[in-house]
Amino acid sequence: MSAFSTAQVQTGYDAAVPQNSAVPPIHQTAAYEFASLADAADVFALRTPGNLYSRSASPTQLILEERVAALEGGASAAAVASGQAAVALTLLALVGRGGHVVAAEQLYGGTVDLLQDTLADLRIPVTFVDQDDTDAWRQAIRPETRVLFAESVANPIAQVLDFRAIADIAQGAGIPLVIDNTVGTPYLVRPVEHGADFVVHSATKFLAGHGSSLGGVVVDLGTFDFGAEPEKWPQFTRPYPRFGDLVLQERFGIGRAFVPLFKTKYVHDLGPSLSPFNAWQILQGIETLDLRVARQSATALILAEHLAQHPKIAAVHHPGLADNPWHGLAQRYLPHGAPSVFSVDLVGAEEAFPHPRVATVIDALEVFRLVANIGDARSLVNHPASMTHSHLSAEQRAAAGISLNTIRLSAGLEDPADLIADLDRALAHA
Repeated sequence: MSAFSTAQVQTGYDAAVPQNSAVPPIHQTAAYEFASLADAADVFALRTPGNLYSRSASPTQLILEERVAALEGGASAAAVASGQAAVALTLLALVGRGGHVVAAEQLYGGTVDLLQDTLADLRIPVTFVDQDDTDAWRQAIRPETRVLFAESVANPIAQVLDFRAIADIAQGAGIPLVIDNTVGTPYLVRPVEHGADFVVHSATKFLAGHGSSLGGVVVDLGTFDFGAEPEKWPQFTRPYPRFGDLVLQERFGIGRAFVPLFKTKYVHDLGPSLSPFNAWQILQGIETLDLRVARQSATALILAEHLAQHPKIAAVHHPGLADNPWHGLAQRYLPHGAPSVFSVDLVGAEEAFPHPRVATVIDALEVFRLVANIGDARSLVNHPASMTHSHLSAEQRAAAGISLNTIRLSAGLEDPADLIADLDRALAHA
């Protein structure tokens, strides 16, 4: 019998014995045991696939990556600790030194913070354009532009992107189009079918679906060839210094060269690792994604139609409504329905912070929860101007369609009648 101290560490577990769990297990480990030093060296040198260290991935995470890639119709994927990390590392990996980004003005506030503040600190310039102005997209492109970036359905006003128009511009310039599909979800829209090259997700939202775990995913859709203009993409087409003469595009091919760089450089160096437990929870959420999203979208449309008739609502920003400016694009790109995240504007002049009329309505809600999140099983409410988009200037808010009277709603899985009653009761206080 082994000594007590040895037994308490090693007895009962053999790293080489697989289990036959019907559900993906949580591989809650920091590191992995190798059969030999030669095997370890091959994995570290990217000569053979294998589990290296959980900072880059765990077996649970690999299942998540494969599943999200499949849902998006992509070739490969990488998961990280949050949606913000997915956006940041995707842009860093693609833009490289001296690159430039063109991005839509209609973006989640945290993404705007990243683009206009942190990327500026790293000397990566970003030009913001109206997502509906195709001429503005074309005119903003420079020789050093490396990414066009937009959301499939913008948060919080629910503007629907004309994917094909922007994809055509990107393809004409030899630049990848990166789409944040968090609000759209792969159930409602698959950007790969409309010309996109990369998709990012805050998996915290609809993919996980229950407000319990942070996570982010980037999917390489397998449509962009870095080898077509190799001088633009030295990080993929020249020898990778960390791995000797390895050229990522040659070694892994189209659709699979991006993820190795993303993981071995940016996740490895900056460390925004997804925990195995959170990866497992997101996997659990994805199993009911279509059921939840279909229910939430149907409920949101019911709420939007009701609020459009309410005397204390000045505007309802929902592309499922026939008079919405993006209704035609929604019909074209969203055959399963519009997302469940939309906004309304209260009647009356805009009021300075703390927006007493807005606060009166939000604080009176009982079924809707005041939470800085979307895509939850619970219905959520948010005031963008003082919460998620509070760092934007008045001009930036106006460009994104957000006023001080704007309230964002994220429909959950509750009974629509209860949600309508809650909204009517709260609006009666306005």
